[in-house]
Order: sequence, then C-alpha cells, then structure tokens
Amino acid sequence: MEERSELKKTLKPHWVWAIAFGSAVGWGAFVLPVDWMSAAGPLGVIIGFSIGAILMILIGVSYGYLIKKLPVSGGEFAYAYYGFGRYHAFFCGWFLTLGYMCIVALNASALALLVKFVLPSVAMQGLMYNIAGWEVYAGEVLIACLALIAFAYLNIRGTSLSGLMQFIFCITLIVGLILLVISMILHPSSSFTNIQPLFKPGVSTVAAVIAIVAISPWAYVGFDNIPQAAEEFNFSPQKAFKLIVIALICAAVTYSLTIIATAVAMPWQTLINQETIWGTGDVVNNAYGTIGVLLLSLSLCMGIFTGLNGFYVSTSRLLFAMGRANILPRAFAKLHPKYETPYIGIAFTCIVTLFAPFFGRQALLWVVDMSAIGVTIAYFYCCAVAYRLFRWSESGNNKTLAISPSKKAMTLLGVISSIGFLLLLIVPGSPGFLGTPSWVALFIWVILGLIFYAVKRKDLASIPKESLDYNVFGKTLDHESTSLDNESDIAKKDA
Repeated sequence: MEERSELKKTLKPHWVWAIAFGSAVGWGAFVLPVDWMSAAGPLGVIIGFSIGAILMILIGVSYGYLIKKLPVSGGEFAYAYYGFGRYHAFFCGWFLTLGYMCIVALNASALALLVKFVLPSVAMQGLMYNIAGWEVYAGEVLIACLALIAFAYLNIRGTSLSGLMQFIFCITLIVGLILLVISMILHPSSSFTNIQPLFKPGVSTVAAVIAIVAISPWAYVGFDNIPQAAEEFNFSPQKAFKLIVIALICAAVTYSLTIIATAVAMPWQTLINQETIWGTGDVVNNAYGTIGVLLLSLSLCMGIFTGLNGFYVSTSRLLFAMGRANILPRAFAKLHPKYETPYIGIAFTCIVTLFAPFFGRQALLWVVDMSAIGVTIAYFYCCAVAYRLFRWSESGNNKTLAISPSKKAMTLLGVISSIGFLLLLIVPGSPGFLGTPSWVALFIWVILGLIFYAVKRKDLASIPKESLDYNVFGKTLDHESTSLDNESDIAKKDA
C-alpha cells in the first residue's frame, strides 16, 4: 500500500466551533435581511430559521455520531463510502466539492459588494462588461481575487493559524453585532411597531415560514465543516456534537438579531419598496451615518472572512481525502513540506474560484443556488449512514452496531428532513424551487461529473477494497463493516 498522509492534530475546540459558526453565518446575515423579509415578513423569517436550526440539529445527531466513529478528513465523502461504497462516495464528494467551492467564490464576491457600497469609487473602477444585468468592474474583480489569494495563503501557512484567526474573526463579529443591535433598538427613530405586519401580507403564514425553512440548508451550511476537520482535532471527537449544536444555536440567534436590527429602523415594507442594493446598510446609514456603516461593515467583513476561511478549510480537506483515496489525482493528498497542510487542494480551490468574479454576481448566484442541492445530498448521505448503524433493539449477530432507539429515530428524522429539503428545491411550485439558470448550471455540473466518472470508472473499480479502506480511514475495515461495497465482495466470495 502507498504511504498514507495524515494531518496534524492542531485544532482546539473553540477554533472548531468558530469554523462551524463563522461558516454558517457568513455574509448573508448582514446582507440579505431585506430579501428574506420580502419573502416571509420579520417574524416569518425568525420562525423559519429557528425551525431550520432545529432540523439541522436533528441532522447534526448523525454528524456527531459519525465524527466520533470515523474521525477522518472527508466528512460526508468518507461516510458515504463507509455506508454505501465507492460509487456513492464519488457521487457525494463530487456534488459537495461544487457546493463548497461556490461558497468560497460567493464570499469573495460579497467582499467586493461591501467595498462597492462603502467605497464605490474604489470598486467601481474600469467597467468591463454586463452579465445578466450586473455591471462587472475591474475594481471589484481585483478585490475579490485578492481576497481569494490572501485566504489561500493563510490556509497554506498552517491549520493553527487559520483556526486562531477564525476564532478572532468570530469574536469580533459577535461584539460588532451586539453593539449594532443595541444601537439600532435605542435610536430615537426606531420602533418595534415598524416590525408590523409580522408576516408577509397576501401569503399564508405556513407558506411564508416554509419559504425560509427551504433555504436553511444553504443558510446553515458550514456547521458541516466540523467533520471535514475531524482528523485535526486535538480533543476527543465526542465533543463534536456539542460544538455543532452550539454553532447552530449561535447562527440562528445571529440571523434573528440582524432581522430585528433592520426591521425596527423603519417600516419594513417601505424598506423593501425602495429596492436598494443593501437595505440593512441604508437603515444603519440613516440612523448613525458613517460610524454606523463602519460598525456594520466590520461585522459583515468578519462574516465574509469566516466564510472564506472556513470553506477553504473544508474544501481542501474534502479534496485531500478524495485524493488520498485515489478517487481524485493523488497529488491532492500531498502535504506542504514545511507547513504540513493540504496545499494542493487549497491552491486548486483558489485557482478555480479566481474565475468566478469575472462572471458577475448574478451569474454566480445561479450556481450557488444550484449548489444547495449538493449540500442537501451530503446531509442525506450522512443521516442515511448513521441510520443504518443504529438498531431499534438487540438483533442479529453484528455487535458493532449501536442499540439506541432514540438516536435511530433522530437519524430517521434527519433522513426525512434531508429529503424534504431536496424536494423543496426540485419540485415545481415549491417555495425553494430553483430557477432556470440554476437548473442549467446543475445540468452542466452533472455532465462534467459523468464525463469524469467515465474516465475514472475503471481505475476506481480496480482499487482493492482493503487499500480504499486504509486510505480513507487509516485502517482496514473488518468483516462486520456495514458497507454495501464490502457486502458485494462477500457475496462474490460466497458465490
């Protein structure tokens, strides 16, 4: 067998929490409150995200168990292989890679959007062309590209450095958010009557809430960065579930607070009708001028930084795991000779995402909307594998399976939630149904995946299971493994 590269155990618990929380919040909490209120109303958004957080915690039960059982890089890719074999692992890893890379690119474009609002004379330099109604300037492209390069360099320099910086970013975000919310509530022109009506008029309460629940997989994506970094924990993997729950609760509270801070400033329907580029920025600017905008921009900037940093970590670890398993080229499994980081995956992510700013934000949003499907597929695989590993009661001869009816039920609810999220994205007429451009982007990615699979199929099939087991998990699975891949091997021997 080839030598298996392993990552150093350098991540502390509070750094891992920061990776999950910061990635889950990102820039959306500070940029999109007005968009969300236009779909559901202030209370509809808060209830929708609260329900979404509960559903994510149910899914998190499966993540917590599998991190404890399989503390390796790769997350859902490794779980899909363990539970269903190599082809499912490829399918899951392919879609998840796209989802993670899109979020890296979108965070970089969000930084350019922030500069466009705060310092338009800097970002709006050198108009190049127009894509889907979005004017692309050389200034904003340069800003996004510099951010992508800077965070790639930060991650190559070491996991400890990126983990520490992530924690500092998160603390700064939280302090800025608290100051912002208190300031907006206490402003003389603010009033809680501005939050009326609580829900979007003309739409049923249930439909309004479901519209927000439908985007929860995208809103909270980032808590699943924890399993990607599991191999680098310098603490017991048993703490992972607690960190997931705390991160999701903190994210839900953050989303709710930014809705309140925006809605109290002026009647929210009036704000929506103004159709401004950044509604929250406008109300803060009206209330406190430049100082208020700088405070909001600081929190937003930290949200962007945590998203960029966190998803660089998860994308590179996913590519590292797939390279180590020989599903992607083996080069992805190489570690930096000095910093011992998966630098090939980091550099590859940087190079691919550097193309994104040139396509304009509107075109990028189509791809990101589509990538929500990839994240949802990953949730499904995690929950489905965990469901298989629990038993309702003592039965059979397989002593490696855990007997826990309550966790079995929660993993089943996680499976159902994942399927529900997927249906909300793909069923026509549902609140989260993807637009035509997003379907086109999805179709292109599927075709690319089929081409790559056709090229790699024979190589993938020829890898001995013992070698795959060792490369993915660091050990060879015994005969009691629940993997369908293993079961097929046993069936062949019996035949």
